[in-house]
Amino acid sequence: MKFATRVGFILLLPMLASCVSYEPAILLPAITLSAEEVELVSTSADSAVDFGIDVSLNESDSLFNVETLPGVRVRAVNANGPAANAGLEVGDVILRINGTQTDHPDTLLALQTNPAEDNQYTLEVRRNTVVFEASLIAAARSTGAPPRELYRVDPIASRAGYRTELVNVPERGMVSAARVVEIFDESPLPAAGIETDALILALNGRYLDSAQDLVNRLNSDFEPGDAVQMTVLQSDRLTNPTIALWNPGRRISRIALGPVLQYESSLSPVSSSFTLVDLWLFALYRFQQTEGERSHSILGLINVSTDVGELTEETNRSN
Repeated sequence: MKFATRVGFILLLPMLASCVSYEPAILLPAITLSAEEVELVSTSADSAVDFGIDVSLNESDSLFNVETLPGVRVRAVNANGPAANAGLEVGDVILRINGTQTDHPDTLLALQTNPAEDNQYTLEVRRNTVVFEASLIAAARSTGAPPRELYRVDPIASRAGYRTELVNVPERGMVSAARVVEIFDESPLPAAGIETDALILALNGRYLDSAQDLVNRLNSDFEPGDAVQMTVLQSDRLTNPTIALWNPGRRISRIALGPVLQYESSLSPVSSSFTLVDLWLFALYRFQQTEGERSHSILGLINVSTDVGELTEETNRSN
């Protein structure tokens, strides 16, 4: 009898496994891989000017007949800025600038990005029912120090930041390498003995072209949890440690045993459902949870729901 029970259980295991589905325990974010050469500042930024105002579409104030009217409405005026010195106020509508119709904030942005030669502008402005002309001298936009690249980041596979450097390797000469400049939480590098300032030369024996090449290959050629061999130069020693890329783990997302038992869960949105003896028209027991809202149903007759809060309507009662 014990033997028959064991055989039945062994035969049941594959069937149970086929009824269970898995998904990552943590949703992996989608990242856009950067190009090798990145321009951090647009070429037009050096010559851009500033009018000292914030504008938006000139929408009508009626709640029953919302439409976009000509011009752009001034929403904010910088104190002592060019627009303030020209006499503009919040609520004014700019109809034209140097003869150009301004019906969208992007038009104003384009005028500031491609400034006039003398930075002088003539504005046609409406204030209530009065249309007037204002002269404005735009201020040169302060750019400060240009952005400086610090490193290339891999937020998923190795959870670290790298910078491209050249290093002299015996028998190979000068080669590109990725220096580890930042290590984030849950990075697999420390477990493999790779620390900050280490130089990564190759992945699975294939040498790198740059730090971005390392990031690209880790996120394109491998899956989470894959084992990858790195060629590392650290403390003047060349080693070949194997690391297991960051793995979000797995969680059960679905269990289905015919009409007897059904379980499903999702991470986005956070939800789960459990049904016991589903007879199509009704179930012996059904539980559902979406975010903070929970509901229980027994035989479709007894229903209990709970939530984080409820909307209530209060009425004023006169004494």
